[in-house]
Amino acid sequence: MEMFWYLPTMGDGRYLGTTRGAQITDLHYFRQIAQAVDRLGFTGMLVPTGHACEDGWVVASALIQATERLKFLVAVRPGGTSVSIAARMAASFDRLSAGRLLINVVTGGDPVEMKGDGIFLPHRERYEITDEFLQVWKRLMTGESVTFQGKHIQVEGAKLQYVPFSRQSPPLFIGASSEAGHDVAAKHIDTYLTWAETPAMVAEKIADVRKRADRLGRSVSIGLRVQIIVRETAEEAWEAARKLVQYVTEEDVAEAQSVLDRFDSVGQRRMTQLVREHRDAQEISPNLWAGIGQVRGGVGTALVGSPDEVAERLKEYADLGIDKFILSGYPHLEEAYRVAELLFPRLPVAYSQLPADPDWTPMGELIAENRKPKP
Repeated sequence: MEMFWYLPTMGDGRYLGTTRGAQITDLHYFRQIAQAVDRLGFTGMLVPTGHACEDGWVVASALIQATERLKFLVAVRPGGTSVSIAARMAASFDRLSAGRLLINVVTGGDPVEMKGDGIFLPHRERYEITDEFLQVWKRLMTGESVTFQGKHIQVEGAKLQYVPFSRQSPPLFIGASSEAGHDVAAKHIDTYLTWAETPAMVAEKIADVRKRADRLGRSVSIGLRVQIIVRETAEEAWEAARKLVQYVTEEDVAEAQSVLDRFDSVGQRRMTQLVREHRDAQEISPNLWAGIGQVRGGVGTALVGSPDEVAERLKEYADLGIDKFILSGYPHLEEAYRVAELLFPRLPVAYSQLPADPDWTPMGELIAENRKPKP
């Protein structure tokens, strides 16, 4: 089981819905979290994207030298930037970090935010552009000169002068719940991500993605995104869950739900529906609680319980074929330590390793910014 953590670039604190117990989320705090996660043995860290976050590429780049093993899962948004420019950014990050980049392919989910970024495509067309984007992206990463004329993307003679040392794309991740999203995952993606719905719901999504991938002769690994509230005893854990939302008001919930209603993301709609159907329930399945989703978009569910209980639930998800787990908890610095202390000894964790030394070779300045100098 590969364990990832979450970097809270959209804010962090001890409680939801209030500034009480809030952290100053500056570079110093991000560095504290990254270095803690790095030394605790987590494989990587999800750096979120969107208008509510600090820019993921800037933050992740600032943390390369502060860490040694940690891989960074950073987002690209097909349709939001040129595929060639995004590929150059990724290749440079991958080279300078000695291969510690993972790519989170994000098609978007909030039409209001996307319009603010100049993206006006409907849901299905966003997956069409994602398909074209990834076709060009993968060819660029090999060093190929690419000319491509698609419905949405056109490039002529696109090429990376400096490709990743592996001469292939950093591993691609995607979270998607629609049929169009599953098609893209089956065709292009290395790791398919799902939020923590009930195990039965998750199993159904995994089966569909794998069936589509099998038809193409591909295999796709699976990852789970879930919040964690673990304490020495179950009673303490559930008390911590209640405290986390103790300052959330009905007004907060109504405002948050009205915003989430405008999303056209199938995954967000599934999560929102799950939260609403079980708002008054302590558990929607054993140890799975949906209280966070009252006011938070994305993953609104948490595994709550004692170390043995939470570890058992994670193993049940693993039994569905999941081998990557992106965890988080409030506040994120303290909870990273708590999760590693209480859960890692109870799980078959694949601890992170130092990357191999990259094969740098001397090179002079390009001639006319185009041709490599002769040896």
